[in-house]
Amino acid sequence: MATPHPSDSPPTILSFIKDLPNLCSLAGLLCTVFAIYYAILGIFPAAMIGLIWSVFFDWSDGIIARRLKGRNDKQREFGGQLDSQIDIVSFSICPAIVLLSYGHFSLWFLPGAFIIVATGVLRLSYFNVFGLVDKSTYMGLALDNNIIVLTYVFLFNNTVDQTIFTVALYIILIALAALNVAPIRTPKFTGRWYYALIVYTLVLSVIYGWRLLHI
Repeated sequence: MATPHPSDSPPTILSFIKDLPNLCSLAGLLCTVFAIYYAILGIFPAAMIGLIWSVFFDWSDGIIARRLKGRNDKQREFGGQLDSQIDIVSFSICPAIVLLSYGHFSLWFLPGAFIIVATGVLRLSYFNVFGLVDKSTYMGLALDNNIIVLTYVFLFNNTVDQTIFTVALYIILIALAALNVAPIRTPKFTGRWYYALIVYTLVLSVIYGWRLLHI
């Protein structure tokens, strides 16, 4: 039996950290962990900052991956899997935790949290198998759009009656979950939309940062 050549051995797990797009993805995951932490504590302005930055890094890792030269097939495949796993945490589990925390972890909010996570997992599984409908179109609403809407909705947290806001938040998140798995085609936002996201991220960070100073 021939002895395997060292070059035939699979790369180590941690070797993929050196890949710049993966570092960007992990930065987004770090933002999500902060968002989860502050959501559980009920400090929602900080949670919203973490969430919107997780979207920024999610968009950025793809741009970096497409422009970075010299990446091999394994790096691209690993990066795609890493991005998908992080999306589950950032855009499914984290919003579910936000909903649960805002509802003071009442059992009434548990079905909504399950629906958010379940539709997110279903959507990502579908995307991993079938991919884009074409180069610029998704089947169903992409999960990152949920966060863009959620961080906008929370701007009204202090201006609307809490009971009304709680009901509205529940309805909006369930509606977004339904759109995630709906048989509709939605555009993939690229190009100048990335610069719009940068502005949106910075503006929300300033607004929510100001609110944090006045808690």
